[in-house]
Amino acid sequence: MTDLLNTIQAALALPATAPTFNGAGALPSAFAVTDLASASIAAAGQAVARLIEQQTGRLPEVSVDRRLASFWFASSIRPQGWQVPPLWDAVAGDYASADGWIRLHTNAPHHRAAAERVLGKVADRADMAGKVARWNAAELEEAIVQANGCAAQMRSAQDWQRHPQGLAVNSEPLVQRETFAAARETPWLGSIARPLAGVKVLDLTRVLAGPVASRFLAGLGADVLRIDSPTWNEPGVVPDMTLGKRCARLDLKRSDDRQVFEGLLKDADILIHGYRADALERLGYTAAEWQALAPGLIDVGLNAYGWSGPWRNRRGFDSLVQMSCGIAQAGMAWKQADTPVPLPVQALDHATGYLMAASALQALSERLRSGRGGSARVSLARTAKCLLEAGQVPEQPALRAEEPGDQGLVVEQTAWGPAHRLLAPLNISGTPLQWDLPAQELGSHRAQW
Repeated sequence: MTDLLNTIQAALALPATAPTFNGAGALPSAFAVTDLASASIAAAGQAVARLIEQQTGRLPEVSVDRRLASFWFASSIRPQGWQVPPLWDAVAGDYASADGWIRLHTNAPHHRAAAERVLGKVADRADMAGKVARWNAAELEEAIVQANGCAAQMRSAQDWQRHPQGLAVNSEPLVQRETFAAARETPWLGSIARPLAGVKVLDLTRVLAGPVASRFLAGLGADVLRIDSPTWNEPGVVPDMTLGKRCARLDLKRSDDRQVFEGLLKDADILIHGYRADALERLGYTAAEWQALAPGLIDVGLNAYGWSGPWRNRRGFDSLVQMSCGIAQAGMAWKQADTPVPLPVQALDHATGYLMAASALQALSERLRSGRGGSARVSLARTAKCLLEAGQVPEQPALRAEEPGDQGLVVEQTAWGPAHRLLAPLNISGTPLQWDLPAQELGSHRAQW
């Protein structure tokens, strides 16, 4: 725990003080997943505490419940009388190739279509397995990526260290931070109880890491507006991830929607985005464009495989990065299994999300102090390196299956029906994490502040 916390604190320029950790939580893995969960949530809490201290002179105490942190890294919502749709497409998953293992990510229809352009139409997993078995893993990975799909060959950590992209990721800091000259003097409108009241967050992220960040900021009082394309959906995670947010749709390839988006951006304090490194540039939006449109903007970006190297523009997700960087192979050896063994939760996504939130809070503190905006860049692959460097751990007893009692749940009337939401794993004295809006469907609001 100490090494992970120290590494994250150093990356965020947070004081090397220890928050309080209590409770027991264990997510069985070759790696310290519960420690990563607890440390990343604690760092986000410390960033909140430092913002409050800067504005009020009072430094709140920060504590993390390890058991709740472990649960939140899986899911924070417990539906009552309805079910969350499956997280995975029917043919997504790991397959044995002619010379090893490969993971296919087919959750989005266009990603499944890309895989089927390479492999041919498939009816089910057995059909997919038969087609994959004829391919060399590296060749299939490259073919699907070239078809604009998502796939990852299983590599060992040693192979990843020698890979050009592994070398590139190793040269990057855990958080790349920059302060801009462009200034915007804005007063602090918050309070100890709601430190982000009046802060507008424009969220262009999908699936998990970015939405984790904006969900956290919403719990501190920020006005979070999530923007999705007209056709995007992720039904398996929306009930967990849209808590506290308003959700709208815009097509940034349409001139009228671009005008709406740019109007939103001009009034935004924080922009969170998770597009590939070149995707926004192709739409005409670079970091320089952000600052020209919104001087003093805080710009927090996420990438799967890092911000340099040959894969900087590659599509990727947590499960794919785990295959590429050696986590799944190490888990397989640890478990003495004959198939890949990933982390028990999408821990790279969740931890990176809290790094994004902490980065946004640090940049906001700087802007309140100097008027200058700033940027932060993080990646799932760099978070994976942090976890790998912490080393393998002895086998832990599994987190008990029973849920927290009534004292650990809050009733929430979501767009799909009633649900129980776990209490937040983070306690900041005087600053309760609380969300003003229940989880919503994507596109359920207008694109306006």
